[in-house]
Amino acid sequence: MKTYGHFIHGREVPAANGETFPSYAPMTGEILGHAARGTEADVEAAVTSARKGYEHWSSLPPYDRERILLKCADHVEANYDRLLNLLIDESGSSIIKAKYEVLYTASVLRTAAGEVRRLYADTLPNEKPHRMSIVVREPVGVVLAISPFNAPLVLLAKMIVFPLGAGNAVIAKPSEETPLIAVELAKVMKEAGLPDGVFNVVTGFGAECGAPLARHPKVNGIALTGSTATGMKIGEIAIQSMKRMQLELGGKNPLLVLNDFDVNKAAEIAAVGAFTHGGQICMSSARIMVEAPNGRAFAEALAKKAASLHLGDLRDEKTAYGPLINQRAVDKVLRHVQAAKDGGAEILTGGAVHNGLVFQPTVIYNPPMSGPCWDEETFGPVAMVMEVPSFEEMIAIANESDYGLSAGVLTNDLVRGMTAARRIRCGSVHVGAHSFQSDPMAPIGGYGMSGIGRSGGKYSVEHFTELKWISLELGETPRPF
Repeated sequence: MKTYGHFIHGREVPAANGETFPSYAPMTGEILGHAARGTEADVEAAVTSARKGYEHWSSLPPYDRERILLKCADHVEANYDRLLNLLIDESGSSIIKAKYEVLYTASVLRTAAGEVRRLYADTLPNEKPHRMSIVVREPVGVVLAISPFNAPLVLLAKMIVFPLGAGNAVIAKPSEETPLIAVELAKVMKEAGLPDGVFNVVTGFGAECGAPLARHPKVNGIALTGSTATGMKIGEIAIQSMKRMQLELGGKNPLLVLNDFDVNKAAEIAAVGAFTHGGQICMSSARIMVEAPNGRAFAEALAKKAASLHLGDLRDEKTAYGPLINQRAVDKVLRHVQAAKDGGAEILTGGAVHNGLVFQPTVIYNPPMSGPCWDEETFGPVAMVMEVPSFEEMIAIANESDYGLSAGVLTNDLVRGMTAARRIRCGSVHVGAHSFQSDPMAPIGGYGMSGIGRSGGKYSVEHFTELKWISLELGETPRPF
């Protein structure tokens, strides 16, 4: 049984106290390996390393950082099978989703490499004729990246590579459910030539190493993708020392199906939005509103599609999705389904465990518009479908949620589609598609309880750089005294 260490200053090291914890395969329950269990001593070692890494990395010419990040992208692709198989086993990803993650990680690295050359400066007009004003961007320093279990490779990559491109060093604290893939990514990037200390990984639990990392005075910024509850805790810590923070949090995302759109085609699209990775995606299409009179027809078409999904071997290309991450996740989904039943909803298909931690794809028609099934993030393969009388009411219901991460609008009417896109209060709205969309250059984040700031492309780079105004006196200026 392999034991993984933290990855600090270019090599794997055991926890300072020698302790480890197991990482399980959610599909089989077997132990894949043991990860170092981080404490404050490991935090201190990682921060010390990152400060040294930052001093070197930030001083490199931009084209050197670009070259190294591009080599990292090539090395990710060269180690495709190595990353793919660990990702399938540790996170319970289907092979389709795991392939997407590995290739998308390489794409994200190349996008970040391109952003290295776009740290543009400004010159400002000035009221004083003999003064020149320049605005430059500088890296904030050391950034902490707290990554989730649901897409543990690509979401970690998104959180680290754009701050790296801007000249920061990064310390990753991956989910305790998926620590091994984070260490493996760090090893791959080191093999590609990333200098020591630039990317460190500390594995363990939130209270034992995550919170100490967030509180550390020499950590200058925090990027987190996770639950709203976790984001609120990290935000409280970050604001105490005025750290720059970017929080991509939960969602209960609306998908609007307008009555000009074919219900069978809409059901095919909605199934991908609702059931990819068993609904364990923050942008999953969880609240589906169908314009009258198509509610029942759509719901039945979606239920038929859901019932046809193949749930089997994760390495079988026909398998739609795999297990939920643990039993707690299954229990939460069961509670939400029961709450919908208790509220008078109709379970058209699913509603129970398929096998082990694999939950049946579930379609619920006309759920109560209050309580956990409608208001809270389920993070499971459950699609709530409701018929709504009018377009205006659909917009109003979409905006009733405390969340505002992502939305989809299925329509052939460009005017109504764009009207919905402008009026729905979400960080992204996708016309003609479901709510689960991503692009390495796009700003990902949300309104309200869905987070603060945006990740992706230049938006991450801007978030983890400081603006500095530099003025230069070019001649004598009158003095007041």
